[in-house]
Amino acid sequence: MSYFPDHPSEVTPLLAVNSDETIKDITLPKSRDSSHHGRTRTPWSSYLWDYDPGRSHEEHAFIQKLDTHLLVMLSFGYFIKNLNQTNISNAFVSGMKEDLAMNGDQLNLVDTAFTVGYVIGQIPSQIILTKVRPSIWVPSCELTWALLTLCIAFAKTSSQVIVIRFFVGLAESTFYPAAHTILGSWYKPSELGKRACVFHASSAAGSILSGYLQAGIYTGLNSRGGMAGWQWLFVIDAIISFPICLCGFFIIPDLPENTKAFYLTEEDRDLAKERMRSIGRAPRTKLGYSALKRIFGRWHIYILSILYIIFVNIGPSSSVNPMSLWLKANGASIRKINIIPTGVYAIQLILTLTLAILSDAIRQRATVMTIATLLGGLAALSLAIWDIPDGLKWSAFFLFRAGVPYGPLSMTWANEICGADAEERAIVIGTMNSLAFAFHAWVPLLTYPQTDSPRFKKGFIFSTAAFGAQGIITAIVAYLHKGDRKKKEVENVREIDAVALDEEGAIASGRCSSSRSIS
Repeated sequence: MSYFPDHPSEVTPLLAVNSDETIKDITLPKSRDSSHHGRTRTPWSSYLWDYDPGRSHEEHAFIQKLDTHLLVMLSFGYFIKNLNQTNISNAFVSGMKEDLAMNGDQLNLVDTAFTVGYVIGQIPSQIILTKVRPSIWVPSCELTWALLTLCIAFAKTSSQVIVIRFFVGLAESTFYPAAHTILGSWYKPSELGKRACVFHASSAAGSILSGYLQAGIYTGLNSRGGMAGWQWLFVIDAIISFPICLCGFFIIPDLPENTKAFYLTEEDRDLAKERMRSIGRAPRTKLGYSALKRIFGRWHIYILSILYIIFVNIGPSSSVNPMSLWLKANGASIRKINIIPTGVYAIQLILTLTLAILSDAIRQRATVMTIATLLGGLAALSLAIWDIPDGLKWSAFFLFRAGVPYGPLSMTWANEICGADAEERAIVIGTMNSLAFAFHAWVPLLTYPQTDSPRFKKGFIFSTAAFGAQGIITAIVAYLHKGDRKKKEVENVREIDAVALDEEGAIASGRCSSSRSIS
């Protein structure tokens, strides 16, 4: 609900409703161009990035500061996280398998160990995040996993790699849910989807670089210093990671209510808090029994967790790359095995950014997420059939990760659905990720075991069915969220009506008093 001010110079915002589709920060413009019948022309750039005609110069400058510091820092963090994860797959097909005698399902066990650590650390990390500054907690965990990654280079057995990867997973467990929690604490719904997907797209950049890095290292550093090319990959990974980890201590701005970031002025901090208040996104309060009762009394934590469980477990584990294993089985060179699959991540990156822009433009999260589901489902179905023309098989492999943009958009959706309750937002995002990877610790062992490569018949059939289930759960969340919005709108109308009645009563009482005094 909103009202139009009596004076054209006044600007009054629309009462915020916690909805990805209805929060538009609608304001009455200060002036209108009569030559366009009261409408201002929307610049073409608005379809690519943010457009808000009511945004002040100060707010515009503030958002640019967030983009160049917070968004860039989190993107670099996710980049090194995925560089580390993809390196296992690239190292495996570049000599690690033979050097460490990983001829059974050791690759799956390496990934399972990582996932178990990742699951164990998720929710405790999110709870810690409500009490410890993100600028301390997140970079500390990044530094820990960078050191552990370096240790993998000197592992002598697959068992040692398995143990190290468990602790890497424990250290990395904080990053993804923490990043989405932080992003949701600074950006409005009209801004959040693109930033979440730009952040997520950095994972594809890490995967692309890892392929070219391993190909170059194998050519230039293999056997140098008594180390194999795959060992050098982890050393260079750590070298890239250390400066990024250290920068995080200074650049991550914490949250609007407690930020001490050097690049934000006092006016910026006040603006940040006001922006979040205007959309109903609450600051942190004490996490106690009443908060937990409130959180677990809503559908959000249950249905959103199911949604994310399906998404995370649709495909194989991060260490199993079906296309790389298919190329290896067909006798491709190590250079081609590392470089050709980078095209998959390039397509993922382009689709992630494209769907993010579309999602924020039309503010229909479920619709755009369904597009990603359909693209991924078609690729999985083609690979499940398998005996198809070579051109179609290549296309299916390249499109297999077309469903990945669904993930950051679902996290954006969760940020908005739970936006009015900071504790719920943190716990729900942590629970979604934790439960999803709890299943991921064992589901890929059944669906995409290493020994099924390169065909992965039951894996691709499972993926096809899972994409169908993902479409159904997306529709369910959209339906329930629509019900929440309608309920909230009714409550807002009642509140406004109650205020109006109180005002009318006060006016009437005042008139009676005036009449009595005159008489």
